[in-house]
Amino acid sequence: MWSTVDRYVLSEIVKVFAAIMATLLLVVASMLFLRTLEQVDLGALQADALVQFLWLQLLRDTSTLIAPAVFLSVLMALGRLARDSELIALTAGGIGPFRLFRSVLLFALPMVLVAGWFSLVLQPMASAEIELIESRQDDQATRISGLQAGRFYDQDAGLVTFYATSIDQGGRFENVFVQDRRSNPPLLVIAAHGYYLDSSDGGDQAVVLERGARFDGVAGRLDYQITDFERLTYYVGTDAAADSRRRRAATPTTQLLRSDDLRDKAELGHRLAMIMGVITLSLLAIPLTQLSPRRRSTGRLFLAFLAYFAFFNGMRLAEEWMILGVTPAWLGVVWYQAVILGVVYLALVPGSYGARRLIARLRRR
Repeated sequence: MWSTVDRYVLSEIVKVFAAIMATLLLVVASMLFLRTLEQVDLGALQADALVQFLWLQLLRDTSTLIAPAVFLSVLMALGRLARDSELIALTAGGIGPFRLFRSVLLFALPMVLVAGWFSLVLQPMASAEIELIESRQDDQATRISGLQAGRFYDQDAGLVTFYATSIDQGGRFENVFVQDRRSNPPLLVIAAHGYYLDSSDGGDQAVVLERGARFDGVAGRLDYQITDFERLTYYVGTDAAADSRRRRAATPTTQLLRSDDLRDKAELGHRLAMIMGVITLSLLAIPLTQLSPRRRSTGRLFLAFLAYFAFFNGMRLAEEWMILGVTPAWLGVVWYQAVILGVVYLALVPGSYGARRLIARLRRR
């Protein structure tokens, strides 16, 4: 049975959570809307698919918002109770700070189910639908949108640079510049005209360049070569790493469970980390709440910021270490959350009122 205190604390947390989640969704939806409008303007997305595409993106990204929203709501709700001396009143009535764990977990555990539904089911489903919409667009318009006029386009981790001053309605480039540092010696191509070469087999991006010059080597060396051409087919390449990440994000969770690939395991660990993060961040917020309003809370707020920053950066670090083999595969990518919990509790709990009472009782015995 839920006590009166449980219902009161839970209602305070839920009210703050609803406000924070609505704000985060509004901010993310605004950013996604502007980005989607840009894609429509560039021709990479059809206007009639704008609303569906925006909704799927928001559905995909909601899983990453639940854990931080839970952390902020618990921290702010308990902070308000502490600021109004309600936590001190509860302690005087025999309900100590450790009693708050039950109230917080009554809120966090249902949110774990919600986060699990979004991370394990809705997020890969939305990612797959987004890929399907993108694949249905006109292939040539989609590829050209990546080669925008008046902008430098980097490919293959910045080893290939492409630039065109203008692109007409027919998709023809004017004043094309290509620098390729993948080859040895490096290659530089300048052409007056060019156009995208349609590739229906999903291969590398290629452009046909007309009336230009090709420069092989490093200027100043004896082996520097200049070759004029009337027509040259040049392969720009595709960002295979980015495509692989997008495909993996759209992979169903059941398929990831059956895979032995380390990158698939890292993706599965990423989804599980967002679920476990709801419990971890909820438990982190309790010791970060300042009990007495007469004491400065600057140090705890700074520690809360560090814990929040370490949480999300630790997740990316744990994934990279697992993929690179720095950490064993059996350790997964959730271990960093236990490390953060341990550091925060070791820093704050030993000096808390409840810990001092417990130590005093043990000494009397």
